[in-house]
Amino acid sequence: MSLRNKVTLIGRTGKEVEIVNFENGLLAKVSLATSDYFTNSKGEKVEDTQWHNLVAYGKTAEIFQKYVTKGKEIAVEGKITYRSYENSEGKKQYSTEIKVEEVVLIGNKN
Repeated sequence: MSLRNKVTLIGRTGKEVEIVNFENGLLAKVSLATSDYFTNSKGEKVEDTQWHNLVAYGKTAEIFQKYVTKGKEIAVEGKITYRSYENSEGKKQYSTEIKVEEVVLIGNKN
């Protein structure tokens, strides 16, 4: 049996897509909010929102650039990636991102 790093998310974008141009193609970055709802011990409905950092390359980045705007409902499939880097003060920082391989536009046509 082969185990695979795969994630599927459906949510709304939290900001406009950031596009970075490289010699060999595009990089698109955007945040995605996903929400779960549950009832607490007092019987109140509670919303639990999680934020995910999405990155996309190539043709997928082009789709983000052309069609995805702030607040757009989308579904993405990809894999979780972890990376570390040094910030401007030399301190090690960690980042968790979803490398998007497929995107589906769900919301109404704006």
